Amino acid sequence: MKIVNQASAQGKVESVEEVVGQLQGFIRRAAETRSAAHEVERELFKRLLQLGLLLLQQFFALLGEGDEGERVELTDGRELKRLAQPQRRGYRSVFGLLEIVRWVYARGEKQRIEYVPLDARAGLPAGKDSYLLQAWDQRLAVEMPYGQVNAVLGPMLGLKQSIAGLEQTSRTLAAQVEGFWAEQGAPAAAGESQVVVLSADGKGVPMRKAPEAAPISAHAHRPGPKPGRKQMALVGAAYHIEPYVRSPEQVLEALFQEPVPGSPPASARPAPQHKRLRAALSEADIGQPGHSAEVIFPWLLEQAQGRDPQHQHPWVVVMDGQPTLWEHLDSVLQDTPRVEILDLLHANGYLWQAVHLFHTPGTEKALALMKLCLLALLKGMAQTLMLWLVDLAEPCGLSADQRQQLAKISDYFHRHRHRLHYDQYLAAGYPIASGVIEGACRHVVKDRMERAGMHWTLPGAQAMLRLRCIALNGQWEDFMQYYIAQETARLYPQGPTHQPDSEVLPMAA
Repeated sequence: MKIVNQASAQGKVESVEEVVGQLQGFIRRAAETRSAAHEVERELFKRLLQLGLLLLQQFFALLGEGDEGERVELTDGRELKRLAQPQRRGYRSVFGLLEIVRWVYARGEKQRIEYVPLDARAGLPAGKDSYLLQAWDQRLAVEMPYGQVNAVLGPMLGLKQSIAGLEQTSRTLAAQVEGFWAEQGAPAAAGESQVVVLSADGKGVPMRKAPEAAPISAHAHRPGPKPGRKQMALVGAAYHIEPYVRSPEQVLEALFQEPVPGSPPASARPAPQHKRLRAALSEADIGQPGHSAEVIFPWLLEQAQGRDPQHQHPWVVVMDGQPTLWEHLDSVLQDTPRVEILDLLHANGYLWQAVHLFHTPGTEKALALMKLCLLALLKGMAQTLMLWLVDLAEPCGLSADQRQQLAKISDYFHRHRHRLHYDQYLAAGYPIASGVIEGACRHVVKDRMERAGMHWTLPGAQAMLRLRCIALNGQWEDFMQYYIAQETARLYPQGPTHQPDSEVLPMAA
């Protein structure tokens, strides 16, 4: 649909009034014929979209064509001339597509257009899609594949958009995320008794096969994912929380869902406060600028310092046993006091491996031994527990291979021995499991980026990770306002040295 700026505002108002009258007539007839509510609602929404398009047309008609005379002087002293003919541009709104005719200014007829008064006055985006449509598109795109965005919005709004266009908009928005985060300032301060919690974990993102990559058949002999088919995304989480004191027996109950008399209800568990997530894909090797750890761990330190500038609260770091995570943490936090905790559920996995060396998985004996071992671990007896299991190995008839596996498990617990004081952590009310970061990896990465058949380019994956974090942090509306402000400043840095007489006509009463 085209908008002709020369049309009179009064004519546009009459067409709007006519449509409003038709809407009222439709409602009366629907009531008289006792139409079904859902049918009325569907038709009403369709007609309201038409009304919105007419009103948007009126808005642009009232703005005029942006004619500021044959020549204009910009604030930087440059003088531009009005081109001989007005130019057209598309504007795709949530109500439909408009074609806008307006005057443009350049240094000469065949020179680059440098000033478009109407575009600047209306704050139009660089491309065809309105900022509101971009916001709706991308808010859906962070939750579902780009093709499904069309499947949802297309029938609702009567629009058809290209997947390539949606992907490009995603990257355009994501380019502003770092600047947005930099302007957010410090997070909310932790309360008087609260604990500051930091965590990080990795999650693989399926990547598109590089053109020079070897064919699948070349990797047929290798178990597991083929080389280069996944790239690790590092996800960080920061929050503060009230302490939650528990006993080892209560934790054992929660893990095996066997009620213990006197235990508090699950609803009594405090919720994380002001949780923030951030994710990044590595663009370089470990130790090099561009590695995801160079982004996430300094950010975690900033989050902790922002929540507790004077370091008056305990800083608790909960992560799994991946050595590189703890190495990166040490390199960033250095001598900063903190409590390091090995994720209990990760330690649980190693305990199960040890138990299954002695008893068949799924048996009552295996379950009984696991409960005994886990309770010992929760009571801070990890080293004694592993010595006991190693001593049992030969009398119980474990093979040499099994004893070797048990030695590796024992070595794992020994390496993390200073992160296994679960009895002290529980008494202090610290979290001992990384459920928040596990959930973050699922929400940020898996739920959107590991769906069947999905493969990503590095720029596309980075963009999606950033926008997913914005959405999951509850910052979408604030981010879109920031993005629009940045785009407006970029697109319209200059203006005329004088304000011409307004072309905006008064709205009809």
